[in-house]
Amino acid sequence: MPITHKAKRSKEVKKKDAPLLAIHENSPEYRTKLHIEHDRTCDCGQTNINCLSAKEWLKSQIGVWRFGYEGRDIRDKEIHPATFPISLSKKVIELFSHQGELVLDPFVGSGTTLVAAHDTNRNAIGFDLQEKYIKLCANRIKQSELFSSSRQVAIQDDARNIAQYLPEESTKLIWTSPPYANLLNRKRKNKSRRDRDNGQLDKVEQYSQDSRDLGTMSIDDYTVAMGDIFESLLPMLKPKGHCVINVPDMWWENQRITIHVSLIQELRKRGYELRNIIIWDRTNLVNQIGIFGWPSNYITMGVTFEYLLDFWKPPK
Repeated sequence: MPITHKAKRSKEVKKKDAPLLAIHENSPEYRTKLHIEHDRTCDCGQTNINCLSAKEWLKSQIGVWRFGYEGRDIRDKEIHPATFPISLSKKVIELFSHQGELVLDPFVGSGTTLVAAHDTNRNAIGFDLQEKYIKLCANRIKQSELFSSSRQVAIQDDARNIAQYLPEESTKLIWTSPPYANLLNRKRKNKSRRDRDNGQLDKVEQYSQDSRDLGTMSIDDYTVAMGDIFESLLPMLKPKGHCVINVPDMWWENQRITIHVSLIQELRKRGYELRNIIIWDRTNLVNQIGIFGWPSNYITMGVTFEYLLDFWKPPK
């Protein structure tokens, strides 16, 4: 059956009205101001920092958090080597923003922040260097089943260029799990696992070998680069807007590299104020832990916990 002019027009309208889910290097929107809503749409009081009830607020006061995975979470390290649960992302977003406000993830990876923002009715924008991760983000947003009036966009670009997309004081929350210096840029030895050859042994799981990738850098270079990026993001953050960064520490040549301490010191120098440190207890997510260091060297396994560093932009 031939397509009528009316049917053609309907298809054109549908195509035109389709939401923009991803921006790539060849997109017309690349490195232009993004028109995305960032004002709250809830009826909360003006002094409220979120939409949580008193009971929900109380649950967030405990300084150690634990989460589980759900069916939509990505667990396959062949798809992405370092992901976190949607439930973790939703809790951070709900704690530090209102419905309708804008969440920014400068290292969006597999897109968990964007999925959680969709679930909680927040607008969100995420950045990553690799096209395959931007396509993954767009696909996860598209497959979300929950209705939401908010908008989420994944952009293939360096986090150093985010200022070209967003106006000042438009972002309520920066929430991210960045590359962890060169933690992944070496062969896996799985010394802390009972089943050492679990498919990851001797693999290099680093995201890329792009010189712009923070995961290729030494801790000193990484710290400065992170400081440069977050200093450039500070003008886009609203006063009293929060910035939450998920990081672990790591062992390198039998020395503990305290990434979380380096970032706290660096971001303080760049204008952020540390408000809180929350421990993400991952023991329920880690399987088949071996006897690490016994009997001659006591080492706590970093795989069982990570830090959530909570900063904010000081009020004017």
